[in-house]
Amino acid sequence: MRSVRLLGSALGSALLLLGLAAAPAAAGSSPSADPSGDPDAPTEAGTSFRTATEIEQGQRATASGSAGDYLYWSFPADTGQRPTVRATVQLPEAHAAETWQLDVYDGLRRRQACQYGAQTRTAPRDASSVELACVLRTVRAWSEPWANDPLPGTYYIRLTATGLATSDLGLPVDAEVRVGSEDVGGSAAVDGSLAEPLVPGIASRPEPDTGHAEDGDSAVLSDLEPEDGWASGRWSDRWVWTAAGGALAALAGVGGYALARGAGRPSRVPSGV
Repeated sequence: MRSVRLLGSALGSALLLLGLAAAPAAAGSSPSADPSGDPDAPTEAGTSFRTATEIEQGQRATASGSAGDYLYWSFPADTGQRPTVRATVQLPEAHAAETWQLDVYDGLRRRQACQYGAQTRTAPRDASSVELACVLRTVRAWSEPWANDPLPGTYYIRLTATGLATSDLGLPVDAEVRVGSEDVGGSAAVDGSLAEPLVPGIASRPEPDTGHAEDGDSAVLSDLEPEDGWASGRWSDRWVWTAAGGALAALAGVGGYALARGAGRPSRVPSGV
């Protein structure tokens, strides 16, 4: 009976640990919400990496531009997240076939490959809109210097049209960008972490026009970061899975001992034998 109690206690502990580990993953399995009607949502885009408009994950950003322009936004992505970038371009009523492309760069301005999604799409003649998507690889806490793995920090979105007909250059377009992410959890954890996230130390922002000659763009420290701060190198649910594995190993050991020991010495066998 004592072995049965030990088995039940170990099994209960293992199930509790497994439940704790599964809870964060289930909570973050759906993409971030896309709130509508946000008064703080950006309504313009930058024209370069340095002037990229900062947006938060789950935020809807819009911008007006011209066909042939480069539109830039930036957003933070942290360890364990798998970002998804979606863009919709509203085209003018009359236009030739246009090919639009969505590129994502990391904090070192390295172009990141998309796991899946329509990163490049051609809008037929007179189509009203074109939709693009890019699902990035999971952001890692650390990577080899020679690797091109996504790392925590700032990510840049670049939206532009390629191969435009001359008649379409300069036509007005409206763009909408949304960023969400899936929290992969401890399954993507690695040993090691960055000393600091890959966030640009200097950004350029326009100063309000006061009529003075020194007015213009000013260099400021970037304040773009996740809502709860950077988590690189902190505790992850991989520790829970490790503890659960240890509990299951202990459970298997107790069960094996109980099976090998059996019921003990039969009552009919004399104690002196």
